[in-house]
Amino acid sequence: MSALLLAGGLWTGALDAQQPATPDPAAQTPAPPTPALDDAEFDKALPPLEQTAPATPAPTTEPPPPLVAPELQQPLPPLATFESTPAPTIGAEQGDAARQIPYTVKVEGLKPLELDDDFKTLSALLHDGKKAANATQIGARAQEDKGLAERLMRSEGYLDGTAIVTIPAATDPVATVPVTITATPGTRYKLGAITVTGAEPEPTRFARRALRLKTGDPIAAAAIEDSEARVALRLPEQGYPFAKVGQRDILIDGATATGDYTLPIESGRKARYGKLRTEGDPVFTLRHLNVFPRFDPGEIYDSRKVDDLRQALIGTSLLSTVSVEPIATGEVQPDGTELVDLLVRQKRGPARTLSATGGYGTGEGVKLTGSWEHRNFFPPEGALIVTALAGTQQQSLSTTFRRSDAGQRDRTFEGGLTVSRQRFDAYDAQSVTLGASIARQSTPIWQKRWTYSIGTELTATRETPFDALLATRPKDTYLIAALPLQGGYDTSNSLLDPTRGLRVNLKLSPEAQKTTTSGGGFDTYLRMLAETSTYRRLTRALVLAGRVRVGSIVGASRDSIAPSRRLYSGGGGSVRGFGYQQLGPKDVNGDPIGGRSLTEFAVEARYRFGNYGIVPFFDGGRVGEKSTPSISGMRYGVGIGARYYTNFGPFRIDVATPLNRQKGESKIGVYISIGQAF
Repeated sequence: MSALLLAGGLWTGALDAQQPATPDPAAQTPAPPTPALDDAEFDKALPPLEQTAPATPAPTTEPPPPLVAPELQQPLPPLATFESTPAPTIGAEQGDAARQIPYTVKVEGLKPLELDDDFKTLSALLHDGKKAANATQIGARAQEDKGLAERLMRSEGYLDGTAIVTIPAATDPVATVPVTITATPGTRYKLGAITVTGAEPEPTRFARRALRLKTGDPIAAAAIEDSEARVALRLPEQGYPFAKVGQRDILIDGATATGDYTLPIESGRKARYGKLRTEGDPVFTLRHLNVFPRFDPGEIYDSRKVDDLRQALIGTSLLSTVSVEPIATGEVQPDGTELVDLLVRQKRGPARTLSATGGYGTGEGVKLTGSWEHRNFFPPEGALIVTALAGTQQQSLSTTFRRSDAGQRDRTFEGGLTVSRQRFDAYDAQSVTLGASIARQSTPIWQKRWTYSIGTELTATRETPFDALLATRPKDTYLIAALPLQGGYDTSNSLLDPTRGLRVNLKLSPEAQKTTTSGGGFDTYLRMLAETSTYRRLTRALVLAGRVRVGSIVGASRDSIAPSRRLYSGGGGSVRGFGYQQLGPKDVNGDPIGGRSLTEFAVEARYRFGNYGIVPFFDGGRVGEKSTPSISGMRYGVGIGARYYTNFGPFRIDVATPLNRQKGESKIGVYISIGQAF
């Protein structure tokens, strides 16, 4: 009997022994041998050659032509009359061809090693629905997963780890097949001596610190690869732009279950910054390119500052692709360092943008804004922007010139002219504004921690202030000169959808105003506004956000200030539940007249699931006639919002109602826009 164990099945085979037959005595007697012939007798025994000539072949006759059936002599029928439906398979039921064998998978020994999740992610048995066409396919998948289990164990230092597959012999062709993979890790190998070779002492020291490997650490592949990647990053940060990390060597000692680790490196010569070079599309000249670096020629090379230069060039939005790479010059300095130039490769990107946005707010109506921008109309980085706003209660047209990186990185000069018309319950205004500013501001591409703006503004506006004596709103013309100042601090992680961090923003605007009806000189006053907001992630899906805003106007009475320059509250970006500018003092007709002090707060719980979100919120605010902010007489609004998250920010719909609603106030406020409320 012989046997073969194959894939859990037992194959057996047997050979039957044959019994020998009884011998015949007669057959045992040998025959006498035939006597041999000599050559003469052999030649005499041969026949004459004439008798060996081939015989004359008999005459043959042509066979009759084959008979052809009359049906075969007819022309073939057209293809259109051919029946293409295949005949049914005899003896096979429907669905037999798609029948598959189900199986279960049990993995033992990997969970204590914290490798169970990795195995499930990569398993061939688990990735195919736990069904197979036949037992051979199950066996092939099991063998693949056996190798996977062993590779995972080796990657964590279990170099002697083994795995076995158990699949019992199938007795029922349709029964579920249990598959068991048992992993035996064995001893975990650890690092012995750790050595960095091939470089001078200084780069060797940098590399050793970056490795973060210690004697006694497990020989884990991920930890070792991460450490080597840190070496490749660390050396260029310390002045070695051309450093190379070689192939590691780990000498294993099975007796002590340790491995001595050796990493060869080539550091090259230490470098200092040389000059900038450029090639490709001439979007920026070398003169303008030298505005962007945050380093000076002769400084020790640091790859982080090179990355910063590349990101600044991307932030201009004028290049489709850009790269910055070090170029060896061979110029060795007295201290042994080498000058390294930086080659900037430019490829021109689209410079024109056409955009549109829309929104709606209770009391503010519908707003549609469209803009056309040419970001390099006046090179370098001189943008021309034309913006039009069309709304149910306001319209405007503006033209803006903006020079980015004006003589200094991140410094922007901006000048513009705006013509607008506003028709709110608080006032009507037709205005012309001419303004200019120098600023350092954040953009969605390049968010900055510190920002500022210093500007000047001239406005001529015709408005309808409320006259308390006459209880009317006569028209008046105001000439206003302002010096708006702004400073900001921002540690949030996003401009449109922050989930952590803090923002602080301060605004001061000394202003001088003259009216055509007063006949006197200019009235002066100071407008101040401070706002802070904070964001804290409570869970992966929940962010708590809060905002506080206070404002004040000092130096002039409320009624002497143009209505458009007073403080108002209420609306989607203020206190939700109230109409736009509807919170605060009102005239005899119930229309808002604004104030000189402002106090607001808002709290939101932003819960996100996938691309959607729900945001319950609670807002409060107050506008006072006096210039000192107060919390006396605060009004509150409560509501809930929906969010749809896109690549450029969340789409927002908020619905709110005022608490302790008063006569004339809306029951529901609806606000639609892009971006969070704050």
